[in-house]
Amino acid sequence: MDWKVFATVFSTVFVAELGDKTQIATMLFSANKDGNRLTVFLAASVALVLASAIGVLAGSLLSRYLDARFIQYVAGALFMAIGAIILYGAITA
Repeated sequence: MDWKVFATVFSTVFVAELGDKTQIATMLFSANKDGNRLTVFLAASVALVLASAIGVLAGSLLSRYLDARFIQYVAGALFMAIGAIILYGAITA
């Protein structure tokens, strides 16, 4: 295992997930007094693992046909576009 890659991916995903809609939804589900917190934790964990697996598979498939640098540029452009859309929505609201 490449620990440098592991640490980079872990820290990036961990920081990106803090305070996002997924974490807020998970907190709301676990706040339900009738709900089982272990069930909420397991369901949220499996969902995040599955979403990550889809991302890994999609990246692997794309890398067969596209250069990794191109994929990085497209991903960066999409992140900036989403950020601009969110910022525009916040300014005009």
